Amino acid sequence: MNKTLSPGEELALNLKVASSLFTDVFEKSISSFGITGSQYNVLRILRGVYPEGHARCEIFKRMIDKSPDITSLIDRLEKQGLVERIRTTEDRRMSISKITEKGLELVNKLQPVINEANKLITENLTDNECKQLSEKIEKTYEKLI
Repeated sequence: MNKTLSPGEELALNLKVASSLFTDVFEKSISSFGITGSQYNVLRILRGVYPEGHARCEIFKRMIDKSPDITSLIDRLEKQGLVERIRTTEDRRMSISKITEKGLELVNKLQPVINEANKLITENLTDNECKQLSEKIEKTYEKLI
């Protein structure tokens, strides 16, 4: 333990370092598929409500890393044919984003790649250690959400 940091500070620092390293592994794993981690996150969120969709504000609320420009993020996904936007009849200013068949195919194709990245990240831990660590990390942020 670093003598100049309190246990809480050391934990926070270790979580930040781990998060950064895990993000790098994840981004490298999916980069060859032509999307970013944030784009994958949006596709995963929309897959979860398929065949329905979500408004931008709902997607933003559910994102892991909050993208400040969610509109541009969805624009890029739409240009790739991975997402479609449908204007609501109640309010023409609001649109609902839905994952397309092409988007579903991509997310399904990425699943084994994501699984391999997760294995790499957790290879030094047993399943029981993963579960315990996950529970403890959730406990650190449960009052923040």
